[in-house]
This record gives sequence, C-alpha cells and structure tokens, in this order.
Amino acid sequence: MSRPPKNAAVTRSRLADDLRRLGLEEGDAVMAHAAFRRVGAAVIGGPDALVDAILDVVGPAGTLLSYQDWEVGADVWDEEGRVLDALRDHVPPYDPETARPARYIGLLAATIGTRKGVRRSGNPGAAVAALGARAEEFTAGHPLDYGYGEDSPLARLTAAGGRVLMVGAPLDTMTLLHHAEHLADLPGKRRITIEYPLATAHGTEWRTVEEFDTGNPVVTGPPEDYFRLIVEDYLATGAGRRGEVGQADSVLVDAAGIVAFAVAWLEERYG
Repeated sequence: MSRPPKNAAVTRSRLADDLRRLGLEEGDAVMAHAAFRRVGAAVIGGPDALVDAILDVVGPAGTLLSYQDWEVGADVWDEEGRVLDALRDHVPPYDPETARPARYIGLLAATIGTRKGVRRSGNPGAAVAALGARAEEFTAGHPLDYGYGEDSPLARLTAAGGRVLMVGAPLDTMTLLHHAEHLADLPGKRRITIEYPLATAHGTEWRTVEEFDTGNPVVTGPPEDYFRLIVEDYLATGAGRRGEVGQADSVLVDAAGIVAFAVAWLEERYG
C-alpha cells in the first residue's frame, strides 16, 4: 500500500488507528519519542494530536511518559561539572512543577512536559514527565545519583511491563537504553559529576550528582550511535513491531525485552 501524499492531512483519529495497528494497547504504560516533522506536513492539531492519540489508545488506565532533561538555556558547567562562578547566581533552581524540557528533545517532549496535570520527576538531568493513571508512581522519588538506574522511572517502566514508542525518532535516541548501560557489567564505565541547584521549601539547595556518562558511549569502543545498532539487532530477532504512524516510520518495543537484550549485547562485546 502506497503512502498518502506528503501534504495530506493527518488527523488524531488516524494517528490512533495507526498506533493500534502498531500494537499499542489500552492500559499500556509507554515512553514515547518522536521526530514530529516526520509524522506529516499537515497534522491537524499539531503535536497535541499525537499526544492525544496516544492517550486515546492507552485509555484512562494507561500512562504516557517522556524523557525531558532540563532546559537551562546554555552550557553553564565547567569540565568538572561545576556551575561556572560567573553564572552561578543566574541559574534558576530546578523545580519539577515549573521546569521546561530541554529544547533538543523536540516538540513531543515539550508538549507532554507542559500539559495540564503532568508529573515530572525530581532529577534534573534524567527528568521524566508522565501523564495518566500511573504518572505519580513512575515519577515520584526519582534518585538524584544514578538517575537511570535502580528505582528510576526507567527501571519502574521496565518492571511494570511498559513499552517504548519511537515515532519517526532516530533509534539511537531510545533513552531507556541508558538503563541497560547502568545495569550492564562493564569494566571502565565512565562516570561524571554534575552540580545542580534544586528548589526546596527552604530555598535553593546545591547538589552534586554522580552519574554514568550518558552524553558519550559509557565505555570505550562502541560507535556514537550504538543504541541504533542495539535496537536494529533486537528488531532483527523478530521482537518488537514496525509500522507507520502518520507518515513516520515507527517502532514499538517492550521495555523489559529490549533492556535484557541490550545488557547482554553490551556485556558480550565490551564486558
């Protein structure tokens, strides 16, 4: 079946139908990533239409999650991860109630992160936003140190039988695989520290957070886009689903399945 013309209108109901065909189901907890421009040149309702379509499919019992990071507006850290003295008084504290998602993550994350009723986790760099029945459960009490590891929103999504949806998004942007990096037994994993100002009831609290390096391959050896290789190898086993959402090539995978696969993939090659 040929694709509709690039300028064809894409509606919320069509997106919901496409998501159901891809395998998304009522009650699912799903972390979504999107390159929204690939969904179509004329999406009626813009990125809100895609958010609403996902929520239509997962229903009142489902939950939509989005990786957020934190929009600071500039690189304010030195090589050791400390906020530069010249900018220290100008960096606003991170407040989950008002924080904005980082611009580089895109329109879908911005739309989810600014929706009424959204819940956002308390780790600035590893922040996750959630909408739906289990939003508080996934985002509350997010550890500051090793925020992609145990008891993180990513760990909870994996344990809960959640899923990951990539709507036109590059496969190397699958944030869940940072959880696999954390779990994998690999020698020489890169660690970083980074300083954050946090909003508290008693004013701004400065906190230095320790984390595995998520801005580069966690160990020496893999190419920069090795998450893409992991996802492609996982899909090649017959796991996961591929299809179109709007006009975007899309992928849906089970979180637990791909995390286990990624841990084994990493340990086999670099362990």
